[in-house]
Amino acid sequence: MSLAARKIRLIMQLRQSGITDTRVLSAIERVPRELFVPAPFQDQAYENRALPIGHAQTLSQPEIVAIMTQALQIGPRHKVLEIGTGSGYQAAVLAILCRRLYTIERHKPLLLEAEARLLSLRRHNVTTRHGDGSAGWKEQAPFDRIMVTAAAAEVPQALLAQLAVGGILVVPVGPERGNQELIRVTRTETGYEHERVCDVRFVPLISGALPEEGGADQPTSRKRARS
Repeated sequence: MSLAARKIRLIMQLRQSGITDTRVLSAIERVPRELFVPAPFQDQAYENRALPIGHAQTLSQPEIVAIMTQALQIGPRHKVLEIGTGSGYQAAVLAILCRRLYTIERHKPLLLEAEARLLSLRRHNVTTRHGDGSAGWKEQAPFDRIMVTAAAAEVPQALLAQLAVGGILVVPVGPERGNQELIRVTRTETGYEHERVCDVRFVPLISGALPEEGGADQPTSRKRARS
């Protein structure tokens, strides 16, 4: 079966699993997942499963990417923050849906690879940073939407503080080897509303950039101008 046929099959599976947002399905269909998959796993690029990308990190299964993206309810004028760039796959999907995406990764080698992939796809509305994602990106706050792609022990207060009124935060919450839940938090005029989305399993959210890759105290960022 060709990659194109496998992609069509995957999109059908996502529809059957309850993904109803046509903008989300279209964005996933437009992103070549094989570009983000290590060579030994190329034949599994359009299987609905998580895949290793090195540094003890994973490329989330497409269904989880779709669920999280749909839960975020992104509009075309939104300013979005992603915590955990990873391979760049989720960022590529988000960048299609929003006005501007800011994404942070603590593993410098992963970030450099993700930047190259996003550049090759001409995702010029993405700004990247190597640093501590758990601290967010104060200089660019507030954000209309925030997505966290690693499990926090509890909803990060620093990220809640950077969410605009009316904004939405989607984050996996729970211990590394225990039950985790995907939580959607909406900021209102008077506080925050929490909603459980589904059960998930993610690698843990860890504070700080790796010291050997540049240090958490001096994060670096890279901007891409619009084409």
